[in-house]
Amino acid sequence: MSTENEGTAVPSAPSVPPVPVAAPEGTPASAQQVPPPYPEQPGRASEPGQGSEPTTQLPGAVPAYLPNSAGPTGSAPDAGWPPPPPPPSQPHYGGGGGGWGEPPASGPQPPRKRPGGLMAAVLAAALVAGVVGGGIGYWAADRNSDNSVSGGSTTVSAADAPALKREAGSTAAVAGKALPSVVTITAQAQGGDGGTGTGFIYDKQGHILTNNHVVASAADGGDLTATFSNGKEYAAEVVGRAEGYDVAVVKLKDPPSGLKPLALGNSDQVAVGDSTIAIGAPFGLSNTVTTGIISAKNRPVASGDGTSDKNSYMSALQTDASINPGNSGGPLLDARGAVIGMNSAIQPSGGGGGGGGSQSGSIGLGFAIPINQAKTVAAELIKTGQPVYPVIGATVSMAEGGDGATISGDGGGGTPAVTPNGPAAKAGLKSGDVITKFNDVPIDSGPTLISEIWTHKPGDKIKITYTRDGKESQVDVTLGERKGDTR
Repeated sequence: MSTENEGTAVPSAPSVPPVPVAAPEGTPASAQQVPPPYPEQPGRASEPGQGSEPTTQLPGAVPAYLPNSAGPTGSAPDAGWPPPPPPPSQPHYGGGGGGWGEPPASGPQPPRKRPGGLMAAVLAAALVAGVVGGGIGYWAADRNSDNSVSGGSTTVSAADAPALKREAGSTAAVAGKALPSVVTITAQAQGGDGGTGTGFIYDKQGHILTNNHVVASAADGGDLTATFSNGKEYAAEVVGRAEGYDVAVVKLKDPPSGLKPLALGNSDQVAVGDSTIAIGAPFGLSNTVTTGIISAKNRPVASGDGTSDKNSYMSALQTDASINPGNSGGPLLDARGAVIGMNSAIQPSGGGGGGGGSQSGSIGLGFAIPINQAKTVAAELIKTGQPVYPVIGATVSMAEGGDGATISGDGGGGTPAVTPNGPAAKAGLKSGDVITKFNDVPIDSGPTLISEIWTHKPGDKIKITYTRDGKESQVDVTLGERKGDTR
């Protein structure tokens, strides 16, 4: 797979029967009594629905009872709800004083009244309740005025809320701990060209790990600046870089005290679906944090920055965390905050290496160099200033896709495709052989083979499966080494 480097450039309560509103303590007795019904107006028919408008429960009112709930005294409402009608406002006449609930007195009965008086009584009661409720509402508002001169606002400022605590292991907690150890790198060539990328603190001596393509423009006499998340800038210089791995180490010229290197994880133990956190400076926006997952492992990637014909090869960790130009060299963290990879390349939307009008930006296909490989390269660069590559001593076709990696007919420039007395030659491999497996990893092309070789070290013994004239065979190959980048 060819890619391009990121570059530098609250629900309502169930209905319940209405409950009479009780007057607050201290309310005059006259305010609690319902005035007598208004006299019946001749010829006026009662209107359906009058006196039944809903009321809203206010502070101090009797609480509404929900089904299966206890009232203020812990008992459920009377099953005979609603209560019987109130006693007549006047005693019976013409036969004794039958009280409320007694049988009517004998003798002629007064004509039956029409319901208009009852409706008027209900309306009057509602008005009284409204006045009482309004008084309670004012009382509640006055209680919340906080002794302000003009009544004041009853809102609560966010500053008065308890401090928000972020759990250990949350994205915010991990990012907050890692950001002070991530820097934005500005590379300036002597001719004025340059751009920005990202790096992270590798050790307490001030070494920073980043991509080769981030610092390449300033490697020969240019200027490098590392800016921390607190805004402080420090001059830096290139210690060593490996073009084939796309790894570089730079060092702060005057490192501050108290540097905190990021913890390095084990990229071999990463699983597809693991959470990821990427930190970098996409399009120059420093200290940007994005999240995602590991989408795939061991993804063969050949990447280039478009400025030379030299490619970098990696057996990459693929992630859907948003990675854009400027994220290059930044850390890809696991959920614990340990570095599992170094962000290096993206797949543009056009599917190629950045040409043909393809979009340069994240489409959810980002690739990171596994940290196990990057730290091996970094250690060598710090020690000697130059990279060491494991090799099999054979030149293969770099065509992508197919049935394997075919050993070329010649090595270019008149050199043999199989290096005499090299690892491949000692194993009996010849031009035309098609390598189909490297240990147990299927090989479909030359870039895939190189990506796999470079996950190992010189001296490692590898089992290679190949086909010759349609026959499959296996041989053991002990990897050789090559020091430095070819020019």
